[in-house]
Amino acid sequence: MSPPVADLQSLRERIRDVPDFPEPGIVFKDITPLLQHGPSLARACELLAEPYLDRGIDLVVGIESRGFIFGPPVALRLGAGFQLARKRGKLPWQTVREKYGLEYGEDEIEMHRDAVASGQRVLVLDDVIATGGTAAATVRLVQGLGGKVVGASFLIELGFLGGRAALGELPVSVVLSY
Repeated sequence: MSPPVADLQSLRERIRDVPDFPEPGIVFKDITPLLQHGPSLARACELLAEPYLDRGIDLVVGIESRGFIFGPPVALRLGAGFQLARKRGKLPWQTVREKYGLEYGEDEIEMHRDAVASGQRVLVLDDVIATGGTAAATVRLVQGLGGKVVGASFLIELGFLGGRAALGELPVSVVLSY
């Protein structure tokens, strides 16, 4: 069931376009005005969780860094735990890592070795899906740790970049598409 159009329009109005950031030609979708408005933040978290309410999610994995903002409230709504997927070198304990491609090279994302228990049902979550590289790397990390990725949820999809394709057949839910 789709959320009311008025809800989506209200959230969309709180996403600020920042031209030429982080480089010329890019229009950055700034979510800080949405985060600043309590009712919009609450509704965004509800909509991120909604498709997974009856899916038996054990763990939400938030991707650095804005996935950390939405992850804990979504996890609480789902009655699940929360874990982090971070850029290389940011976690203090033993980690596993996965490489992913960027336009201009490669990067790596890490999780603690004990972040996911074997068989846990996991929702991967972030604020934006663009090319899908970071999300796909996170899915591979979770699977490598023995987790079963049930789906991925994003506040914003930049559809023209085709990021869903990087996630294959994995169910993807998106609140706002551009």
